Amino acid sequence: MTPVADSWTVSGGTAALNMQSAWSRGAVTYVGGATGVYRSDDAGATFRPSNTGNDAVGPTRGFADDATYLYSATSQGVFRSSDAGATWGARSIGMTETRTSGIVKAGTRLYVVGPSGVFRSDNQGDSWAAAGLAGVDVRSIAALGDVVFVGTVGSGVMKSVDGGTTWVPSNTGLTATTFRAIEAKGTSLFLGGEIGTGVFRSNDGGATWSPLAGGLPSSTYRGFASNAQLIVAGAFGLGVFYSKTNGDTWAELNTGLGDKTIFDLVISNGFLVAATNTGGAFRIPLSALK
Repeated sequence: MTPVADSWTVSGGTAALNMQSAWSRGAVTYVGGATGVYRSDDAGATFRPSNTGNDAVGPTRGFADDATYLYSATSQGVFRSSDAGATWGARSIGMTETRTSGIVKAGTRLYVVGPSGVFRSDNQGDSWAAAGLAGVDVRSIAALGDVVFVGTVGSGVMKSVDGGTTWVPSNTGLTATTFRAIEAKGTSLFLGGEIGTGVFRSNDGGATWSPLAGGLPSSTYRGFASNAQLIVAGAFGLGVFYSKTNGDTWAELNTGLGDKTIFDLVISNGFLVAATNTGGAFRIPLSALK
């Protein structure tokens, strides 16, 4: 793959901040971290706080959206915004544990995960009900259509095809049991392991998994981003890697990246935006990914 010439630049308003999540909704880019939610209207060039109604709760660990609302998953539960993040309201009724690790929309339902398992909402977050894996520390979640996958601490990957009523292991081919990032890209799933276990891919709905190499180092992976052409992986301490071959081969993308400990990534309005541990947000144009 052609080496990358363009470099990352730090996003204004985020320098030295902890960022743990990233999202794109229309023309707006969002990042969230220890000091709440930040919003960008210029494709990640600059961000400003967007915390009215959530008291800058943090860490903000994930986002989801539907046609009406933007949702954030935080250490103090779920918050919902009807005005693109200008204002927020708490939406955690029915959750017996408000510490969350991720959120996803699957079909018409919302799912949120955390150290006490999975909760589901059938009414856009107005109320929640337990949806299985009680007592399991769940750290990541993704969906292929209505099918939900979660990554756990110690129990590998679990899969539900019935809205969380039942869960079955989805671990064939995996050599680790803790996974903090899952990405659905088309019909493929990408899974981020930790403590040097790297990235795994499934092309059969989680029935089997294969480890990926092809220029991708063994590391802890906490975040992914994707579109039809790209899959991007963020490593803890090693920066960003991308693939245009659905994960078969990878190239490093770290020029100008001031913090290589990556929590999350998002593709937004022609740019790739990275949420980092102590360096804030960075962005690079997609045209740099040759």
